[in-house]
Amino acid sequence: MARQKPIVVVTRKLPAAVETRMRELFDTRLKEDDKPMSQAQLVEAVKHADILVPTVTDRIDAHLLSQAGENLKLIANFGNGIDNIDVLSANARNITVTNTPGVLTEDTADMAMSLILAVPRRFAEGMLYLKEHKDWPGWSPTWMLGKRVWGKRLGIIGMGRIGQAVARRAKAFGMQIHYHNRRRLSEDVEYDLEATYWESLDQMLARMDVISIHCPHTPATYHLLSARRLKLVNKDAYIVNTARGEVIDEQTLARLIENGDIAGAGLDVFENEPKINPKLARSERVVLMPHMGSATEEGRMDMGEKVIINIKAFIDGHRPPDRVLPSMV
Repeated sequence: MARQKPIVVVTRKLPAAVETRMRELFDTRLKEDDKPMSQAQLVEAVKHADILVPTVTDRIDAHLLSQAGENLKLIANFGNGIDNIDVLSANARNITVTNTPGVLTEDTADMAMSLILAVPRRFAEGMLYLKEHKDWPGWSPTWMLGKRVWGKRLGIIGMGRIGQAVARRAKAFGMQIHYHNRRRLSEDVEYDLEATYWESLDQMLARMDVISIHCPHTPATYHLLSARRLKLVNKDAYIVNTARGEVIDEQTLARLIENGDIAGAGLDVFENEPKINPKLARSERVVLMPHMGSATEEGRMDMGEKVIINIKAFIDGHRPPDRVLPSMV
C-alpha cells in the first residue's frame, strides 16, 4: 500500500487496550459509541478504508462491497464466524478476509455447558421466582423439580473445536457423548471423548436427551434443524444453541416448546437478532442469553490480538494466519 500507515476503520467499540494498540500501529478510525454502524456509515467506511474491521452485527454483502473503494484490500473480522461477510464477493474483488478462530473455544463451551445445566435444572425459573416473590415459603420436596444431566445422552451437532470442548465438559458431568459432523473424527479423538458418531442427523435427534448446536451458519446449515427435524426430537429433550440462530427454524421451535412437544431450550443466539421471538421470551422453559458466549475480558482481548496480527501480516506482505478462503465457506 502507498501509505506508510493504512487506514483501518473499526465498526464497533473494542476493548480500550485493543484500540490503543491499533492506534499505535495504524491510521485507525474508531467508533466513539457502541452502536452498530448504519448502512450509510458502512458505505462510507468501505469507500475510504484500506482495511475494514467489522463484527458480527455488520452485514458485509455483495451490494456493500460493490461500493468499496479501490484501496480496500482486507476485511479483518472481529469474530470467529464469517456468515456476516460475503466471502465469495470479497474474493472476486481481490479483498482478503480474516477471522479470529480458536480464541473463543473455551468461553463458548463454558456458555454451552452452563445452558445444558441451567435448562433441565430450571435455574433461571428459580432465580426469577426469588427476585419476583418475597414470600418464598422455603424448601419443598416436590417444588421446582428439574431433570438431572448425569447419565443423559448429549447429541452434539458440529464437532469442531467448540463441540469437542463441550464434549469434554459434558463427559466430566457424566453425560453420554454422541455427535453428528460432516466428517467423522479420528478413532483416537472418539476414544478420548468416548463419543459415538451418528452419520444420520435424523436418527441422532430422535434419541438424544439434550442437543447442543456448534456448527457454523452457512447456506448448507440454514435451518439445519428444520420443522421436519425438530418434530423428530423427543418431547422430553432440550435444545441448546450457542452457534448461530439461523441454524434453527425458530418459529417451529417456539411452537413445539409452547405445545409441550419439546421440553425446553437454552439459547444464546437468535434467528433475527437483536429481535427475540415473543413466544420464546414468554416461556418459562427457555433460558435466553444476549449472545454472551464469547463475552469474557480475556476472550475479547485475544480476539483483538488476532485482528492486529492478521492486519500486520497482511501489510507486511505475508499471508495472514487466519485467512478465510471461499472453499471454507
